[in-house]
Amino acid sequence: MDAFVKHEGVVAPLNRVNVDTDQIIPKQFLKRIERTGFGQFLFNDWRFNEDGSKNLDFILNKPGYENSSIIVAGRNFGSGSSREHAPWALQDYGFRCVIAPSFADIFFNNCFQNGLLPVVLPEDVVERILEKAENTPGYTLNVDLDGQRVWDNDEEISATFEIEAFRRYLLLNGLDDIGLTLEQEDSIAAFESGRSPHGGTLAVGR
Repeated sequence: MDAFVKHEGVVAPLNRVNVDTDQIIPKQFLKRIERTGFGQFLFNDWRFNEDGSKNLDFILNKPGYENSSIIVAGRNFGSGSSREHAPWALQDYGFRCVIAPSFADIFFNNCFQNGLLPVVLPEDVVERILEKAENTPGYTLNVDLDGQRVWDNDEEISATFEIEAFRRYLLLNGLDDIGLTLEQEDSIAAFESGRSPHGGTLAVGR
């Protein structure tokens, strides 16, 4: 998993509340067994018309937003079913960070397992970011996980955010549950070497 320390990227303003996981990655695209390849289906029903052509009214299809890597949205982002494919699709498309006033709990947890940083900011700050990003295609934000701060280049937007220390540690070091376990590989090997073939623990010092 890629570490997240600091990122500067173009903002995609998704000025909608209650964006659910079926809108992020519709259920008909969940048949793949790999974690990759879902980005092409991100927001499929919003990005494309029924005939497969691009919906030019959707923000990711507008000039200046094609290479966005930070998405800013309204409250309760990631609601709905618990599919882990939602952060997979966002990350595969190129997003590194999602900013919103609040997130659905399961989506929020899944982000940390996949190297996608969810940032909770006050609703009034989010509204200011949305307004600036909508009025200025190519508008960028800086997100510093180490310093727990978000700001734009002219410092008109500057805000700190809270994040649990353990989750912050995992993202800064690019660790998911498996990676965290592997950090203890030597201790696990030492423990296993002290076990008897029958599952007990070998006596030491006798």
